[in-house]
Amino acid sequence: MDAALYRRRNDQFYADYKAGRLVMQDFLDFSLAPLGALPVDELYALRAAFMREEGAAKALPKAKELVRLHQSRGDRTAIVTATNRFVTEPFAEIFGVDKLMATEIVWEGGRPTAKADGLPCFREGKIVHVQKWLDGFGGELSDCTFYSDSHNDLPLLKAVGRAVPTDPDANLLAAARDRNWSVLSLR
Repeated sequence: MDAALYRRRNDQFYADYKAGRLVMQDFLDFSLAPLGALPVDELYALRAAFMREEGAAKALPKAKELVRLHQSRGDRTAIVTATNRFVTEPFAEIFGVDKLMATEIVWEGGRPTAKADGLPCFREGKIVHVQKWLDGFGGELSDCTFYSDSHNDLPLLKAVGRAVPTDPDANLLAAARDRNWSVLSLR
């Protein structure tokens, strides 16, 4: 894989994400391709090395404290992310959440493919995933608190009982001001 080309394409997808014009299937085709190209044992070794060298440090202490606070109150906790499960599973373990809702990957013959399985957990898709989880125990969106840093999460933020823009991007900050939502910083 040409690292410079990959970085340029990834940067363009990120710019599209920040601008609210990301075509999720195009991004998934791009981002999942390396997972399908490497042997599964190498994938797990690379993921473990990333978590040791960089990933674990990205789990902000204040974010972990916030999860523990909710858990101490008896709240169910979840990570709801557009990023695929293979990448986000170790973060869910670090935070000790009850549920990880992420974009799923099709596995064939014990190997990940470059295809998404089902509805991506992105924008309105997050509402579908959260509602399905809530249905499993009789929960209601109106009883949920959702923290997000991205305007791409406005559909779910608008659907829950308590929206908490957290270190929000500029568009989400503007939406928070329009809706009188309290803004939180974990940095």
